[in-house]
Amino acid sequence: MVTIRLARGGSKKRPFYHLTVTNSRNARDGRFVERVGFFNPVATGAEIKLSVNQERVSYWLSQGAQPSERVAQLLKDAAKAAA
Repeated sequence: MVTIRLARGGSKKRPFYHLTVTNSRNARDGRFVERVGFFNPVATGAEIKLSVNQERVSYWLSQGAQPSERVAQLLKDAAKAAA
């Protein structure tokens, strides 16, 4: 199954996540099909906290991709911020 989930990056104590479209059997930080955004939970000041390519996400959702629980919440927040 194709999923949209977070892949962790960044350094120790400074997480940074990429929103990736991947096969659910692949490792968390392993191979992916496409990166569709990022999430920076420790963003401060003028740093961007969440960036999502809505066009590509809607395409993958229409193709049957399932978002993880956290990604579903982030997509909801991104849609609210865009409106």
